[in-house]
Amino acid sequence: MSFDWLWSLLILPAVALIVWGAETFAHHIGKVSLGLGLSSFALALLLAGAEPEELATAIAATWREVPAIALGDAIGANIAICLVALGVGAIFTPLPFSKKVWLYGLLGLPVSTIGVLAIWDGLVTRLEGVLLVLLYVLYVGLIWWQEKEPPALGEIEEFLEAEAEIQEQKGQLAVGKELLYVFWGLVGMTIGSILLVEGVRRIAPVEATQTLVSLSLVGFATAFELVVLCWSAARKGATDVVIAGVVGSFAYNMTMTVGLAALLRPLQIEEGTLLHRPSIIMLAALGLALLLAVRTGKIDRGGGFILLASYPLFLASLFLPRLS
Repeated sequence: MSFDWLWSLLILPAVALIVWGAETFAHHIGKVSLGLGLSSFALALLLAGAEPEELATAIAATWREVPAIALGDAIGANIAICLVALGVGAIFTPLPFSKKVWLYGLLGLPVSTIGVLAIWDGLVTRLEGVLLVLLYVLYVGLIWWQEKEPPALGEIEEFLEAEAEIQEQKGQLAVGKELLYVFWGLVGMTIGSILLVEGVRRIAPVEATQTLVSLSLVGFATAFELVVLCWSAARKGATDVVIAGVVGSFAYNMTMTVGLAALLRPLQIEEGTLLHRPSIIMLAALGLALLLAVRTGKIDRGGGFILLASYPLFLASLFLPRLS
């Protein structure tokens, strides 16, 4: 009797462990970076838009030689970010699209399109991985050049909070203690991502099924932190920095997440066509979010319902053709 189905019971705690590890890592890496004297540009590249959950899952999937999970998660998470995270946030309060948010979103769209072109044939080589990573560096650099300051994307907020906290403490910082937290955060992400990938691999041994599960279940799970972040920000008044971070994470997943995974081992799936429709939907999801904000400069409650209602349609587009 096979007990592979028991792995499905580990998926939820695995995701919880990934999220806890990512939160712990992000909360303390800023303090460690400051304590070690890391440059501002290096910090921006490390933290701007960073999504440790997706990156850890992609690395684990590449290591276990299941590239369908790595690619499916990156695309699925981006769709959940745009449709669910922004949708949930806008239902609670209008989400303002400041100049900062527009810049990140409008630059992120062509950058992510290049990422889609890289995976279109179902193969991302190491050379393409290098180019995607360099594309992310260019993305951050252009934003920095335009704003004359480090991009306020993703986990860069943790760095800014750490900087303010250290100033309040008059420069006193126990780097060793912070390094320990960072270490345990990395351990949590590593164990959680391995369990998640192994669980999906066991319950979905066929590559096509792995792709579908990653586009839906895994993608939503690894994007769930941003859903909570956007909901929390909306309850507090929805700062543009949070919205910019959510939008900026979109570009990170299609460049750094996919690129670094390909550097570890080229990503190749047999049925690359399975990613075609989801990739187009992913780009359309970001385009829809931007379009809903064109007239008023914000996504209002009606726009939030449109985004949120679009997510079940995306899931239907994945599974209904296979059921027919």
